[in-house]
Amino acid sequence: MPLTTTDFHFPNQSAPVYHGKVRDVYSIGSDILVMVATDRISAFDVVLPKGIPHKGQVLNQIANYFLDATSAEIPNWKLAEVDPQVTAGVRAEGFRVEMIIRGYIAGSAWREYAAGAREICGVKLPEGLHENEKLPEPIITPTTKADEGHDQNISEEEIIAQGIVSAEDYAVMKDYTRRLFAIGSKMAADKGLILVDTKYEFGKHNGKVILIDEVHTPDSSRYFYADTYAELFAAGKPQRQLSKEFVRQWLMDNGFMGLPGQKVPEMTPEVCRAISERYIELYEHLTGSKFVPAAEEGADKRIETGVLDFLANVNLG
Repeated sequence: MPLTTTDFHFPNQSAPVYHGKVRDVYSIGSDILVMVATDRISAFDVVLPKGIPHKGQVLNQIANYFLDATSAEIPNWKLAEVDPQVTAGVRAEGFRVEMIIRGYIAGSAWREYAAGAREICGVKLPEGLHENEKLPEPIITPTTKADEGHDQNISEEEIIAQGIVSAEDYAVMKDYTRRLFAIGSKMAADKGLILVDTKYEFGKHNGKVILIDEVHTPDSSRYFYADTYAELFAAGKPQRQLSKEFVRQWLMDNGFMGLPGQKVPEMTPEVCRAISERYIELYEHLTGSKFVPAAEEGADKRIETGVLDFLANVNLG
């Protein structure tokens, strides 16, 4: 059975577990976070009713792959991968902004553009763009993080004017966002993929801005296959992609966009299995490594043992 919720009680746990959309976060002492990637899946800011087999492991291991690959250039929160579904790291004071960067116009940005918008988050867009077209240069379209419901688009000017992030910290976040996107794009290209768009989250630790949360996973990123991009784009056909967009598309095709009164379509075992296979496909394509699934049976005990072993050998703040 997929792991959809956890409720551990670790030594020196300093707050109740925080259940996010897909991750359960444990605070240990004053300076350590233990983040469990469950098999929950969300779309349109709604947690769907069924878990996806091995999704948490895929997300956690892809995130670790990229955290390790970018850490020499961009500081991040990770201390250790303590289980296939769990990463431990330093606690940072998170900024209430998600830094979304887009190299192509797709997904929600395309839906806004197609509806007539020519400016998103204060960034002006040229006339005549087509769905999935490469932008003249990558654009940053931040959103504010909402406690509930949909995150809201916001401009750089509004972020600074409202005091959500200082001008100095935002300049660092913007620089890190562009550098991470360049690294991620190069790594994707090396595997025959296009990194279309993604999001990053940042926080402050010991006075410095660091990258937190996941990075370049299918939950936070969209990838196209490079070898068929030009042909499909010229024909005006949908791109072959590895991302969570196919889940959103399946939901929209079945009348669900997270709006009041709408009902999530039935997630049959076949649907859940197909989603799982797409996540595993992305893992193998991105990392170049064969996916080795951890046993689902006894996952709670395995995770608890891994975390306890880690905590026994770390200095708590």
